[in-house]
Amino acid sequence: MDKNQVSWNEKVAQGIIENLEKRRMAGSYAETGAQALEEVLAMVPDGATVFRCGSITTTGIGLWKRLADRPKVKVIDPYLHGLAREESFQLRRQGLGADIMISSCNAITLDGRLISLDGLGNRVAAMMFGPEKVILVVGMNKVCADLDSAISRVKHYAAPLNAIRLGVETACTHDGLCRDCRSPQRICNMWTIMEGHQLQGRIHVKLVGENLGY
Repeated sequence: MDKNQVSWNEKVAQGIIENLEKRRMAGSYAETGAQALEEVLAMVPDGATVFRCGSITTTGIGLWKRLADRPKVKVIDPYLHGLAREESFQLRRQGLGADIMISSCNAITLDGRLISLDGLGNRVAAMMFGPEKVILVVGMNKVCADLDSAISRVKHYAAPLNAIRLGVETACTHDGLCRDCRSPQRICNMWTIMEGHQLQGRIHVKLVGENLGY
């Protein structure tokens, strides 16, 4: 990566981490996805139950494959191949009682706010309440200057890309543009803006100096 980009990532990440701390959330920075993978794995102790929520970022760095290789860690995975719809829903409900939830958010602001948009809501529900620890792996490509730009990024970029990835029947899968549709397959149903947390350090944001996820 260009050395100037590396320097920018480090400087901006440090400012975001400081602002997360002011909001009673924790943060740390890894220069690469490979480094982030090892640091996140180190945060998961043997005996823990981990809830997997939808995230191209965590899948992309190989997190779930590595956790599957740890026999002393139980992964609640509603994305296992071959699950019936109700079986997947039941695992999502169980996940709210997990020790740790690992996922990503759709955008993060310079002042430390976390913005996410969900279809079903299990990811944002677990972020807000349930698992004792929440770890969010967030590429620096998701950094936005303020709340307005974060919402715009999610609505007009991240959401259409995820709809295309999932192959749902919505307007944005045809032309890539949000039409604020009312399709029954719409994945843009539940916005969350996390301003902070009463429980100090429950949420840990692992910022990564690479473009990860949407």
